[in-house]
Amino acid sequence: MRTLILGGTRFLSRETARQARDRGHEVVCAARGLAGDPPPGVEFVRVDRSQDGGLAPVEGTFDLVIDVARHPSVVRRAITELAGRAGHWTFVSSISVYADPSSVNQVLYEPLAADADETDPENYGPAKVACERILGDQTFHVRAGLIVGPEDESDRFTYWVDRLARGGPVLAPGSPEDPVQLVDVRDLAAWTLDGAENGLTGPYDAICPPFPRAELFARIADGLEVRPELVWAGQEFLAEQKVEPWTGPRSLPMWLPLPEWSGLMAHDASAALAAGLRIRPVADTARDTLAWLRESGHQVSRSGLTSAEETELLHLLRR
Repeated sequence: MRTLILGGTRFLSRETARQARDRGHEVVCAARGLAGDPPPGVEFVRVDRSQDGGLAPVEGTFDLVIDVARHPSVVRRAITELAGRAGHWTFVSSISVYADPSSVNQVLYEPLAADADETDPENYGPAKVACERILGDQTFHVRAGLIVGPEDESDRFTYWVDRLARGGPVLAPGSPEDPVQLVDVRDLAAWTLDGAENGLTGPYDAICPPFPRAELFARIADGLEVRPELVWAGQEFLAEQKVEPWTGPRSLPMWLPLPEWSGLMAHDASAALAAGLRIRPVADTARDTLAWLRESGHQVSRSGLTSAEETELLHLLRR
């Protein structure tokens, strides 16, 4: 089976290329090569999809095409430039396609207008919807939730692995009962390939079932073989102290204010699970993420609190 991965040099697309190679696929990764290197044992073709004809260096036909793009223009070019040479298409979309994060309803954003700025992060959800519309109903649309695990440099899950491993009192956001959801990059890649090989079509929310935040920390702790001292901080306190939710500097990852964001971590995963998505224990993901952190030397900095910020907040809480 010949598989074209539009990407293949970073996190999910790299893991997908690695697993496709291990299944015996003839894998071609087409990317600019700026984000990293593809895994060994695959063919790498340097392309620039931002230009018309950018996929011209990609030769031959493919049984499977897997695309992780976020810009409608590059998806539109791919459809045109690979016409007649591509079999089954898989598109890695996002649960960000849903317009109302306060609800678990299935109402999508309107597709991003053709003249809108597709590079604006605020347009991410509508842009993904536009990509799905361009590819159509016969595509396997993988609407991924929060993707975690080894090689995740966003630090949204990695922060908690690093923080619990360091020990000491840990500032935990929100309520112990707040729901969280995630999916290990290796599980998502495996299921994406399974679906592509089996000709799956249509949209699926690719995520684990919701479970409480307190259980998240307990499972991470089990994987790391630590017993953290959690100090819970309510969202009113965090808002007063200008702690950002989800990601970025001075943030607490995997926390979102409620009820405004109550739907984002409460998606129905039953369709994907029925279609074969297998979810490994969070403890295993945490253990392997810590091993990658130590082997790679990755410094957690893109999301979370600095040690000084956390110490200050803990002091204020205890006052």
